[in-house]
Amino acid sequence: MNISDIVNITDGVLIGTPKVQAIESASVYPSKIEHGDLFFSSSQDEINNAINNGAYAIVYDDENIIKNDNEIAWIKVSDIKLAAMKLVRYVLLKKEADFYLLNPHELSFLKMLAVDKRNITIISSDWKKAFEQIVNSSDHLFVGDDTELLTTIKPDVLKLEEKKDIQLISETMFRCSLKIDGYVYQNYEIAPFHITYLSKVLHFLDAHNIRYDIEKLKYTKHFLPVFIDNQLQILPSGKSDKVVIFADNLKDIYSAKEYIKYRIRWIRSIILTPRKTKLDLDENPIWFDNIDDVHNSLKKLIYNYAFVYSLDKSILPELQQKYNLFNMH
Repeated sequence: MNISDIVNITDGVLIGTPKVQAIESASVYPSKIEHGDLFFSSSQDEINNAINNGAYAIVYDDENIIKNDNEIAWIKVSDIKLAAMKLVRYVLLKKEADFYLLNPHELSFLKMLAVDKRNITIISSDWKKAFEQIVNSSDHLFVGDDTELLTTIKPDVLKLEEKKDIQLISETMFRCSLKIDGYVYQNYEIAPFHITYLSKVLHFLDAHNIRYDIEKLKYTKHFLPVFIDNQLQILPSGKSDKVVIFADNLKDIYSAKEYIKYRIRWIRSIILTPRKTKLDLDENPIWFDNIDDVHNSLKKLIYNYAFVYSLDKSILPELQQKYNLFNMH
């Protein structure tokens, strides 16, 4: 790629009159730089290392960078991350690649079910890793769930719109039986209000000829029910009517509350959230400051379902004990 093209793509300013006219490849990691490459950084040490490794051009955004090699191209930009993402956008256009923004549930189901991921790249939320994944990859199918990053790379990023036909045969709050492609899958660990996410992912996998295995279907990390007794010890699924549901998003809690309202009205539920959390519901949450607050509430209060927002299941004493024993060895 010509230096003039890089200047135009990144909206940069070329400093001086370098001897080099083109670069071979690009990276944001000095250790990956080879002779003739372009390097993105505003760290003096990293830039020095990249030049020692053979960098022909440097894109930077810090006025204080010392330009200690007049033969290479120095390209000043207003924002190093934005400039790197503009190059990524250019590379995607040249590749004619498909680039999709999934929501967290969709991405979790894709990771869970896809058997062969060799032809698909799951974009990291770290912009530097994302840069390397796209610029230095031969793949033509990319997915991720970081809205800010992916819309920066591609403002008109694609989303999953079409759905695979899934027939819901039976359902409870935590398990469903499904009919997919003429096959019945009985009693799988999935909330009924997550079927739409699943149907979009299956359609996506079919459309891109990616093999998947429905037998791997289970709860995602975003909405995870754990059955417990009164001492917060974990029981097998269905052995208790007391369940702690760990959710990392409020939308799932709203969906679950709506499900309870119209289908299982006898259920008594509570919601535990970090202090000052605002809910779009006609009930107040039980605020907590630390894990001890959560433990005390779960032991003392009367409920069937307890929704715990912004904590994971490792807060349960049984899991904490297992974790501590594991780390002792």
